[in-house]
Amino acid sequence: MTKAELVEEVAKVAELTKKHSEVIVNTVFQSIIEALHEEDKIELRGFGSFRIRRRRSRQGRNPKTRSASPRRRSRTSSPAKS
Repeated sequence: MTKAELVEEVAKVAELTKKHSEVIVNTVFQSIIEALHEEDKIELRGFGSFRIRRRRSRQGRNPKTRSASPRRRSRTSSPAKS
Protein backbone atom coordinates (compact mmCIF):
# COMPACT_ATOMS: atom_id res chain seq x y z
CA MET A 1 0.00 0.00 0.00
CA THR A 2 1.35 3.40 -0.94
CA LYS A 3 0.91 6.61 1.00
CA ALA A 4 -1.64 7.84 -1.57
CA GLU A 5 -3.65 4.64 -1.15
CA LEU A 6 -3.52 5.05 2.62
CA VAL A 7 -4.79 8.63 2.32
CA GLU A 8 -7.65 7.44 0.11
CA GLU A 9 -8.57 4.69 2.59
CA VAL A 10 -8.55 7.10 5.54
CA ALA A 11 -10.70 9.55 3.56
CA LYS A 12 -13.19 6.82 2.68
CA VAL A 13 -13.45 5.26 6.16
CA ALA A 14 -13.52 8.54 8.12
CA GLU A 15 -15.67 10.32 5.53
CA LEU A 16 -13.17 13.16 5.21
CA THR A 17 -11.75 14.98 2.22
CA LYS A 18 -8.48 13.71 0.82
CA LYS A 19 -6.84 16.96 1.87
CA HIS A 20 -7.84 16.47 5.53
CA SER A 21 -6.91 12.80 5.52
CA GLU A 22 -3.52 13.62 3.98
CA VAL A 23 -2.84 16.02 6.87
CA ILE A 24 -3.73 13.26 9.33
CA VAL A 25 -1.49 10.66 7.64
CA ASN A 26 1.41 13.13 7.38
CA THR A 27 1.03 14.07 11.05
CA VAL A 28 1.14 10.42 12.13
CA PHE A 29 4.23 9.72 10.02
CA GLN A 30 5.96 12.90 11.22
CA SER A 31 5.26 11.96 14.84
CA ILE A 32 6.80 8.52 14.28
CA ILE A 33 9.87 10.06 12.61
CA GLU A 34 10.36 12.58 15.42
CA ALA A 35 10.04 9.88 18.08
CA LEU A 36 12.63 7.73 16.30
CA HIS A 37 15.00 10.71 16.06
CA GLU A 38 14.70 11.03 19.84
CA GLU A 39 15.40 7.27 20.03
CA ASP A 40 12.02 6.51 21.61
CA LYS A 41 10.41 3.13 21.09
CA ILE A 42 7.07 3.19 19.30
CA GLU A 43 4.46 0.51 19.91
CA LEU A 44 1.27 0.38 17.87
CA ARG A 45 -0.86 -2.35 19.44
CA GLY A 46 -2.05 -4.84 16.87
CA PHE A 47 0.39 -3.50 14.25
CA GLY A 48 3.98 -3.61 15.46
CA SER A 49 6.81 -1.70 17.08
CA PHE A 50 9.66 0.49 15.85
CA ARG A 51 12.90 1.51 17.54
CA ILE A 52 16.46 2.62 16.88
CA ARG A 53 19.26 0.27 17.89
CA ARG A 54 22.83 1.34 18.46
CA ARG A 55 25.37 -1.01 16.99
CA ARG A 56 29.09 -1.30 17.63
CA SER A 57 31.32 0.20 15.01
CA ARG A 58 32.60 -2.32 12.53
CA GLN A 59 36.15 -3.59 12.67
CA GLY A 60 36.65 -2.75 8.97
CA ARG A 61 38.47 0.35 7.79
CA ASN A 62 37.87 2.88 5.04
CA PRO A 63 40.55 2.12 2.40
CA LYS A 64 41.03 5.79 1.48
CA THR A 65 41.32 7.32 4.94
CA ARG A 66 42.37 4.23 6.93
CA SER A 67 39.96 5.26 9.71
CA ALA A 68 37.56 2.98 11.54
CA SER A 69 33.93 3.29 10.60
CA PRO A 70 31.80 5.36 12.99
CA ARG A 71 29.25 4.01 15.44
CA ARG A 72 26.02 3.46 13.59
CA ARG A 73 22.33 3.30 14.35
CA SER A 74 19.86 1.10 12.58
CA ARG A 75 16.08 1.10 12.44
CA THR A 76 14.34 -2.06 13.49
CA SER A 77 10.73 -3.03 13.33
CA SER A 78 8.84 -6.08 14.39
CA PRO A 79 5.28 -7.10 13.53
CA ALA A 80 2.67 -7.53 16.22
CA LYS A 81 2.07 -11.04 17.49
CA SER A 82 -1.32 -12.40 16.66
